[in-house]
Amino acid sequence: MKITCLLNWQAAPYHAPLYLAQKMGFFEKNGIKVAILEPADPSDVTEVIGTGKSDLGLKAMIHTIAGKAAGFNVTSIGTLLDEPLTGIVHVKSQSGITDFDSLRGKRIGYVGHFGKVIIDELMRSRGFKETDYTAVRVGMRVTESIKAGIIDAGVGLENVQQAELENWVVSRGGDKSDVEMLRIDELADLGCCCFCSILYIGNDKFLEENPEKVKAFMASVREATDYMLANPDAAYQKFIEMKPTLNTADQRSIYDRSMPYFSKDLLNVQRDWNKVTGYCKRLELIKDDFVQNQTNEFIAQQQ
Repeated sequence: MKITCLLNWQAAPYHAPLYLAQKMGFFEKNGIKVAILEPADPSDVTEVIGTGKSDLGLKAMIHTIAGKAAGFNVTSIGTLLDEPLTGIVHVKSQSGITDFDSLRGKRIGYVGHFGKVIIDELMRSRGFKETDYTAVRVGMRVTESIKAGIIDAGVGLENVQQAELENWVVSRGGDKSDVEMLRIDELADLGCCCFCSILYIGNDKFLEENPEKVKAFMASVREATDYMLANPDAAYQKFIEMKPTLNTADQRSIYDRSMPYFSKDLLNVQRDWNKVTGYCKRLELIKDDFVQNQTNEFIAQQQ
């Protein structure tokens, strides 16, 4: 029976290690078959995995912690992207935003529920009332919503939404410096962007009953990651052979911008988990007695 792996988002170049493990036969070599699935709504991923409708998947650290606190049986088994810069992205000439205070009266887009939690807490900490701004749920269409003028700014990643907007601005004769990010880690005094680190996660029952399959899965994506980092151009060509619709300038930019964030050892980072656990308590997503839902037991330690 195939292992099901649910992505955190529609297929994107930073998912390349999974697709490479499939295309290059690493899953097969390690004795497993894997079905890579895309979510209809990224907000559902922890629930789908936690209730056993998918075995494994990907999700940001903050969602993984909050999902466990909400009763979904998920555990992080490793790291895909380590601390991608995350913030409120906008096009300066279009938005009229110059600093945090100029967000007053603006429409700020977010993907799902926890995006709004982050925005609201950030605004309150800076003296804003909820009537001082409008939070708009736009799902996976942050970039498109900014382009269309539906929102003035949106929560996004440096390697995804910011890259897409920079390409768009340049295509219209502008300069990429017109795109700016107000980094959430700096505004919230977090000291890192680890709350948006993208993790490999699993359903607890599946992890308990299938430890060897999970180890084989992690060994496969580790081998794919090693290949990609050593051969980025060749790896990208293999990736777009599997996902030809992503053979665009925007998607290549996302791939290139994601390179510095790929975890080389795939390990959960204890320092980051401690910081994000504290942040989740501040956001009132978890209680003081929360036990971190992460392990490195399925990753073979390399000398």
